[in-house]
Amino acid sequence: MSNKNYLCIQRSKSGQEMKSGEPTPNQMEEMYAKFNAWKEKFQENIVDMGGKLGSGKVVTSDGAMDGPFIELKEVIGGYMIISAESLEAAIVIAQESPGTWMPGSTVEVREISTP
Repeated sequence: MSNKNYLCIQRSKSGQEMKSGEPTPNQMEEMYAKFNAWKEKFQENIVDMGGKLGSGKVVTSDGAMDGPFIELKEVIGGYMIISAESLEAAIVIAQESPGTWMPGSTVEVREISTP
């Protein structure tokens, strides 16, 4: 069985919804150590580390307008593409990812269908 690719979308609460402050240097060091261990464990599954998403525009057939809009209670902060045998296997990788470590953070996992 060949692997399929999955888009992992990092979501978190908007700045107004976050209750915790900035992490301490020790907390940052611990987070980086966990991240590097996760990245090493799943290195064969990581197709594209993706990245943090910045500002952009919403495009329609009529043109482009400001967006995405942050009035929502959650913000899409980044993405990544992973390879896994099944959705269930992709979920395991996502559950262990840094995207789920912060309170209120989630990772949406979607199969990427190719023709």
